[in-house]
Amino acid sequence: MIKGSDFLPLPGPGEPPHVTRFAPSPTGYLHLGHAYSALFAFEAARITGGRFLLRIEDIDRQRCRPEFEQGIMEDLRWIGITWDGPVRRQSEHIDTYRAALDELQRIGVIYPCFCSRKQIRIEIEQAGRAPHGPSGEALYPGICRHLDPAESAWRIRNGEPYALRLDVGKALALTGVLTWEDCRAGVVEADPLSLGDVVLARKDVPTSYHLAVTVDDHLQGVTLVTRGEDLFHATHVHRLLQALLGLRTPRYYHHNLIADSSGQRLAKRNRAITLRHLRDCRRTPDDIWRMIGLSAETNPKAL
Repeated sequence: MIKGSDFLPLPGPGEPPHVTRFAPSPTGYLHLGHAYSALFAFEAARITGGRFLLRIEDIDRQRCRPEFEQGIMEDLRWIGITWDGPVRRQSEHIDTYRAALDELQRIGVIYPCFCSRKQIRIEIEQAGRAPHGPSGEALYPGICRHLDPAESAWRIRNGEPYALRLDVGKALALTGVLTWEDCRAGVVEADPLSLGDVVLARKDVPTSYHLAVTVDDHLQGVTLVTRGEDLFHATHVHRLLQALLGLRTPRYYHHNLIADSSGQRLAKRNRAITLRHLRDCRRTPDDIWRMIGLSAETNPKAL
């Protein structure tokens, strides 16, 4: 299964079969980009006699809906993808993420941040410049990083909204230099400072994407994380969290992204055509494979 420079990675000599996963958020229906990502992970596990897991990342209570979760499973089955073991739903494991957050609190690498997005924007504008992340986004300037603990505690007791941020500089002082292995990029030196002090939780939700996905991959025994190349830089933070929490580090494969005829990558926010719509238009799974650059013979239903 290949798209551009993509290739299916095989385990090295003596390594066990891959355990992979597909982890969509039920905030909409799957599109062709999701189909490619799911099939890539599925095939990477299948060709080695490994396991393919399905995880539902549903910590966003406002946007996640049961009908989207049901639709995800229907679409995966329609294109011939099945998964091993029970589905893991992040909403059912909040206590697990809270425990990880407590450990990070214990070792002193997180701090409460009371800044709104507007306050952060104004601070950056007044400073006249701000460091930027790998995608060009302005990074959090550390406004609350050095607040007096007594003031922070007082503001929390008084019900002020807050987020919990990772003090990346302090964390790196504990871990030292870290690396991770990407199947396409080779050995990569982790650079979490490039993303700034990311949010790990909020007052009402004790986890975030960065924390939950890192903990889940460890607990589910994932050995090969396959996901789109747009998440390559997030791995810098995930590697740091693994070191801080004593979690295993899997191998990574950041595959190409599916784009439309104009070159724009497929995404829910761009209203990409969904698999559900294509199925309603009487397209077949073989049509889907061809649309994402695969042959009909790759369709697992045909094997």
